Amino acid sequence: MRILVTNDDGFHAPGLAALVRIAETLSDDVWVVAPEFEQSGASRALTLAEPIRIRQYAPRRFSTTGTPTDCVMLGVNDVLADGRPDLVLSGVNRGANLGEDVSMSGTVAGAIEAMAMGVPGIALSQAGYEPTDLSFAPAEHFAPGIIRRVMEIGWPADVIMNINFPNLPIEQITEVEVTRQGFRDAHIRHAEKRQDLRGQPYYWVGFRLEDSKPADGTDLAAAQAGKISVTPLHIDLTHMPTVHDLKQVLGGSPPRA
Repeated sequence: MRILVTNDDGFHAPGLAALVRIAETLSDDVWVVAPEFEQSGASRALTLAEPIRIRQYAPRRFSTTGTPTDCVMLGVNDVLADGRPDLVLSGVNRGANLGEDVSMSGTVAGAIEAMAMGVPGIALSQAGYEPTDLSFAPAEHFAPGIIRRVMEIGWPADVIMNINFPNLPIEQITEVEVTRQGFRDAHIRHAEKRQDLRGQPYYWVGFRLEDSKPADGTDLAAAQAGKISVTPLHIDLTHMPTVHDLKQVLGGSPPRA
């Protein structure tokens, strides 16, 4: 099995090194194409207004000046031109990718780009943000078995797997839950206003560490319970109940002003 590895925390991130070790338990044909610099929150952005440059660090190890989406696109089409990957793994992200955050995540976007190119994609993230408090041991311990199992079972071609690991001692992690995407009842994103040395204002965007009260069966609830969350995601954002309602009142000739 040929595996392409990417992330959004950057080529030198400890989580990428952890994911390479995970991938190497599954295959001896592991390639890395990852952003040279951190691209957290890049979502599915493409680099369109400037060139993308690729740098090779070692055999099968590349960085690009682009986004996670750029990396997967270039990895599949160009870097691995002699043979497409059988699987794309994206992560291991520093910090969970849960709830509505998945739509902004560069980690999830890497897996989505793989799916869009006809390659199975899995996004992997682990709770925790502070480097001194974050070991990727839970992801390294549990991910290989979970990946093997979901690959054996398979999933639809328009779906990716979003796996989130708790930042807990391995012996305290006792359950995997298949979940649905949740939505927080607390707004945790905020921008802190600061002032530069010339007296001009600027903003630093971040997250408040505030727990929501998620519904049972969601990725958020599983994370709060210290479980490993496995969420099948797909890119179709259509809300079918509203489609049905609108069809009753809108359709055919356009309404007049």
